[in-house]
Amino acid sequence: MPVGIEFAIDNPLLSAVSELLFDPSCYLFPVFFGQRFKNPIAFCFYFVLRTMAATTTVTVPHMGGIKVGYRLSSPSGSIDKTKATVVLINSMCTTVSLFDDQFSNEELTSAVNLLAIEPLGHGSTFALKRENFTYWDTAEMALQVMDALGVEKAFALGTSQGGWMVVRMALLAPERILGLLPLGTSMDSESAYSRTQGTWDPAAVLTPFLEKWSVSESTPDFVVDEQWRGMVTGLGFGAAPKSELLAFWDETLKQVYVGDEGRKKVRMALTNLLERDGLLLRLRHIRCPVYWLQGEQDPVFGVKLPAEHIKLFTSSPEATLTLVPGGGHFLNATSPREVQEALLRMVSKYSA
Repeated sequence: MPVGIEFAIDNPLLSAVSELLFDPSCYLFPVFFGQRFKNPIAFCFYFVLRTMAATTTVTVPHMGGIKVGYRLSSPSGSIDKTKATVVLINSMCTTVSLFDDQFSNEELTSAVNLLAIEPLGHGSTFALKRENFTYWDTAEMALQVMDALGVEKAFALGTSQGGWMVVRMALLAPERILGLLPLGTSMDSESAYSRTQGTWDPAAVLTPFLEKWSVSESTPDFVVDEQWRGMVTGLGFGAAPKSELLAFWDETLKQVYVGDEGRKKVRMALTNLLERDGLLLRLRHIRCPVYWLQGEQDPVFGVKLPAEHIKLFTSSPEATLTLVPGGGHFLNATSPREVQEALLRMVSKYSA
């Protein structure tokens, strides 16, 4: 619910206060104000805070128990059984807020249930008993979130690392995943061959962070590095992201990856990224349709590898690759219209 704050200000201060309250970097989004008195002028501002990480959680049994952060588009907070459901899994070091464009799109939310799930190592999700995990664990966890929320079958969309996770979901439970939409991703490990096809080389840049975050002593004052925060937004959101978007994600990363638990969280997220297993020999086992979208300006995985990997989905009834002009790495954020069109097209064609 919106929160109301009432305060009195003199006219000369009105401009300064308005600038503060309407500054998106403050995460205050006024939706109503009304004059109450004349001199001095008093206003009642009603605003809502933009969510950084998921504010709803569910506990699932995998790994001895995982508290999973998730976001659901249904106003009732439960799955609308009359609609298809689309699971959304976010990219490295982001949260369910990566899908703000999708959740705010009335055409999309009127057609489907959107269920965004934060992977292990991200947002409000954390394992209750175990520290180590892999992308396969997140895939199993996401399937158990579906169980907990009463979702028998779903389409699954994943951005960057989310692409690896949703494909794993389809491998683990092929009867439950109706279709896949990988965005801005690759199906390989961080292999030497990938380097020859124009992808990034994360080991050289990111290993020093991993070493720095792998200390044995407690780090209660830890806050994830400013350089790391800048790399996440710089690689993900294209050439000229808005300043308020950068401010939002900078603050989000600082809030999620803080203290000793935050250090361990980002350390394991990075370990998974650097040391993941490839899926190339498993793609032949995917039996659902695949609509892969890749930004032409993706600085991480480029366009050559996706063109090779889409051909490996040999058992899929339909496997297509769409290159999105001007699209960046976090494609659902940089090109939401193209992503929405592909998603609705798949749901319309393949809903059970």
